[in-house]
Amino acid sequence: MKTLSPAVRRPSPLLRSGIPSAGPARRVPGTGSVLGAILDHGPVARSTVARLTGLSPASVSGHVGQLLARGLVRESAETVGPKGLGRPHIPVEIDTGRYLVAGAHVAVAHSTVSLMDLRGRIVAEDRQPHRATDPRRLLGELASRLARLAEEWSDGRTVLALGFATGHWVDPVAGVIVEHPQLGWRDVPVRDILGAATGLPVHVDSHSRALARAEQLFGETSTRTSTVLLFVGAVVDAAFAAQGAMHLGPRSGAGSVAHLPLGAGGTAGEAPCSCGRTGCLQSEVSEHAMVRRAAARGPAVGSFPELLEQALAGEPRAVALFRRRARLVGRAAALLLDMFDPEVLVVVEPGAGRIPECLDDLRAEVAERSWVCDDPDRVVVPSSFTGSVLATAGGAVALGALYADPLGPWPALTAAS
Repeated sequence: MKTLSPAVRRPSPLLRSGIPSAGPARRVPGTGSVLGAILDHGPVARSTVARLTGLSPASVSGHVGQLLARGLVRESAETVGPKGLGRPHIPVEIDTGRYLVAGAHVAVAHSTVSLMDLRGRIVAEDRQPHRATDPRRLLGELASRLARLAEEWSDGRTVLALGFATGHWVDPVAGVIVEHPQLGWRDVPVRDILGAATGLPVHVDSHSRALARAEQLFGETSTRTSTVLLFVGAVVDAAFAAQGAMHLGPRSGAGSVAHLPLGAGGTAGEAPCSCGRTGCLQSEVSEHAMVRRAAARGPAVGSFPELLEQALAGEPRAVALFRRRARLVGRAAALLLDMFDPEVLVVVEPGAGRIPECLDDLRAEVAERSWVCDDPDRVVVPSSFTGSVLATAGGAVALGALYADPLGPWPALTAAS
């Protein structure tokens, strides 16, 4: 920590160690909580699920029966107590052999389609550059690519639903991309277009909220209590979850952090942000900004993936650019930590996920600047899906909907009684 002069010395920060525990996170009763417990702990006995959820054994048996009937879980081999005493237990686990979900993610320059099983594991993916950005044409091509992917890779499993994710302002309730400036999209009815093209139930959300939900369900540092996720790519945005529920805002606009002022002190002559100011988070750390800075200072690259490849190979100027980016992302992370004080802040950024010095720099910046985060090594973590972020995002939208409401209107599943 740096030393501050007496005139600006901060009061002693409120440390996590000094905050009383709020106790275990409350699970919402019902079939969804039972399915979540099976996902987390399966194969698991029904009696254990009852203890985990706080539901009665009879209630858990009823919920498990409905999940078995829908083909979402299956029974494993019987187990018995020590020395064969006691009644046999028949554990239950997520059934990954019957169903898949499809995912689609639209980035600024390319799109990714994927298939995932019910444990969030990617079965197949296909990434292609945009041939056009007209929304109806692009979405129609996505539907065709998904059909080919499912035909080749489904292996007899039924595709339950399609999840769609992209950056910027997304309204998941209406199924509409409200605004995506870099694509030139406004009020695009993605759910209606893809539903008509695929015949599947379509669920739509921002990629940040989708990835935050994926961390809750399948992440290495899974938390169902409070999470902040900061996405740094061609688009820069964030997601916030409290008590397990994703915060949308009254207009579904929560997470718009692109124009957080960093005070980065950019060089004179550098391009301003799209908002007209300089020093905004997105104008300093986006992929476009990284390539622009590399063009001015080296190494000479034609795209962000090329710059990342050079950094991973140890090219000093490329590594320096990613380390600068990590420090600036650390400034934003410190602000978000102080605003929300989450249990975990997940950084979706390839440098933090793949270059150890970048993660160290990011955490050091948090330690320098945050008032409340006393343990950045524990609290600030890279994405669990580094290397497969975009393939995960779309499918996670569909899986998040399924785990939230497994008895809902899923046409491919047996009707819930």
